[in-house]
Amino acid sequence: MLGDLVLDVVLAPERPIERGTDVPGRVGLRQGGSAANTARWLGRLGARVQLICSVGHDGAGRSLVAQVRSDGVVVRVTRVAGHRTGRIGVIVGRDGERSFVADRRAAERLRPEDLHPDWFDAVDLLHLPAYSLLAEPVGQAGRRAVGLVRERGGLVSLDLASSAPLLAHGRRAARELVAAVAPDLLFATAREADAFLGGYGVEGLLDYAPTVIVKQGSRGAAVLSRVATGVDPERFEVAAGAVTATDTTGAGDAFDAGFLSAWLTARAAGHAEPVALHRGVLAGHRTAARHLRSSRPELPPG
Repeated sequence: MLGDLVLDVVLAPERPIERGTDVPGRVGLRQGGSAANTARWLGRLGARVQLICSVGHDGAGRSLVAQVRSDGVVVRVTRVAGHRTGRIGVIVGRDGERSFVADRRAAERLRPEDLHPDWFDAVDLLHLPAYSLLAEPVGQAGRRAVGLVRERGGLVSLDLASSAPLLAHGRRAARELVAAVAPDLLFATAREADAFLGGYGVEGLLDYAPTVIVKQGSRGAAVLSRVATGVDPERFEVAAGAVTATDTTGAGDAFDAGFLSAWLTARAAGHAEPVALHRGVLAGHRTAARHLRSSRPELPPG
């Protein structure tokens, strides 16, 4: 896992925000970051996982690292002088949907030379949120990590993460970025897939990865794969149980963790790829539901 470990500043107003005045609600400080969320859930599920990240020389960074380590994650952290730990403003609507204001700071300052090749010696899979490729120098670090994993025979998975930053330089640049990584497994929400492909069917994602998981929220997930057939894509849908959510932040990251843990375990046990994929999606749904039902404690002071 390589990517963001940041402080989430969560605003949950009880009624629509009014210009120029106050509204009641909740304000919380929590551990955030797509890569860190996925790493923590992998740790909770019993997987051996490490998070490669960068934070500032500040109390928030120290507290965030300690919290991630508490779930059994090995944290390979670079502390960046002169840059504070990244912060994300999360505005949660009454329907649980969220919007973000990103101030990533130190999270984008991880450099290729900060990576130690021996960290990748026993890695079965490197998971990246697209955020880990969109800024520099962290993008160079992400690409170097992909190379180090490939050299050792490992797999790479990529989550498109968020359509606006992914498409900030246009659809062609986004497609070239994903094609350069050539992930073995690609995660996207239905909205991200639509934005990335320009309205074409999600089958177009198979031009960028042999296996694609399209997350559809309460409607479950669609799986598309050429691995078992070689040519014609196999597609199946897996339904999800209904979960009432007041804040959906991090649910997609939890899904990725559940999927990866179960999928890799099933493959290691020798199960056929369709079976492994089905088990992965079911586990992804279960982990996302656990995340949505769980309390997310306030980040302790650094």
